[in-house]
Amino acid sequence: MLTFAAGPSKVYDKLPRYMQDAYEAGILSANHRSAVFMNLYQETETLFKEKLHLPDDYKLLFTSSATENWEIITQSVVRSAGFHIFSGSFGKKWFDYAKHIEAGTYAHKIDPDETIDVSSLHIGEEFDLIAITQNETSNATQVRMKTIAEIANKYPEKIIAVDTTSSMGGIEMDFSLADIWYASVQKCFGLPAGLGVLVVSPRAIQKAEAKGEKGRYNSLNFMLENAKQYQTHYTPNVFGIYLLKRVLQDLEEIQHVEERLVKRMRKLEDAIANTSKFRMLIQNIEARSTTVLAVEGREEFISQIKKAAEKEGMQLGGGYGPLKPTSFRIANFPAITDAEMNKLIQFLKQY
Repeated sequence: MLTFAAGPSKVYDKLPRYMQDAYEAGILSANHRSAVFMNLYQETETLFKEKLHLPDDYKLLFTSSATENWEIITQSVVRSAGFHIFSGSFGKKWFDYAKHIEAGTYAHKIDPDETIDVSSLHIGEEFDLIAITQNETSNATQVRMKTIAEIANKYPEKIIAVDTTSSMGGIEMDFSLADIWYASVQKCFGLPAGLGVLVVSPRAIQKAEAKGEKGRYNSLNFMLENAKQYQTHYTPNVFGIYLLKRVLQDLEEIQHVEERLVKRMRKLEDAIANTSKFRMLIQNIEARSTTVLAVEGREEFISQIKKAAEKEGMQLGGGYGPLKPTSFRIANFPAITDAEMNKLIQFLKQY
């Protein structure tokens, strides 16, 4: 079954080869204090910088998932409170986790079809961190890099943290615009779930060191101390890190990946626009994601089309939360081939 779910999504076709190579190379039994692992960590970070254009002075860390980073950021970096900007369910969940740790956390919720009006933002001195959900998987919305740049320019003194769970590895990020970025590998990286990545700037590292929070399982300072030697503070998902390294080795530079996904999304959007029974959930093109498309329609029709797609060997992603019965989502992730996306587009054109 070919899946277009928004995560876990389709893995890269080369994955079986990568897995066999990991077994033959002894990676599956590698100790995380060994030279084998330290070399693996360093190679993966170097590839991150080469292929995704991560600045040289930013540090790559590994976590169990993107959602683990919700807790890490608030407990280890935030000194006073965070100002959370979001439009959907996952941004709301990040806010909820943060508020549980720091009661002063504030939610600035926008409509999914809105873009952030930076000129009207008023973020007071009581907030030392701005949290932005750059790609909201639940409703297929996106905050563009130019908007993050405007926020960074308006509030240069504040730490900015960005959730790119369903876009990192698919679109080009200007990492210099923010201090903290995070993602999971089961979306645009085309890998099985079970590994998160956390990217931190020198300024974020200084902020964490100044706060001095230690002693928890996932304290950022504890993680950073080990990362200096390309080690982790706990036994990590070595297999997942190896697979990530192999994907990055074979990946084009990110600007070329984004170019392909943008062209493909336009074809997909055109197909939806020319149907009579459903429409794109997000009408504002400036707010619409490049890597996830949400489609809405009458409940009975959404159910029918999902069943019809399965008969053709394709699984459409379900809507999320309250949108579940009246929508479906389509992943436009790099591991999905152009031929596979074209098959889906031809199927949708029937309607």
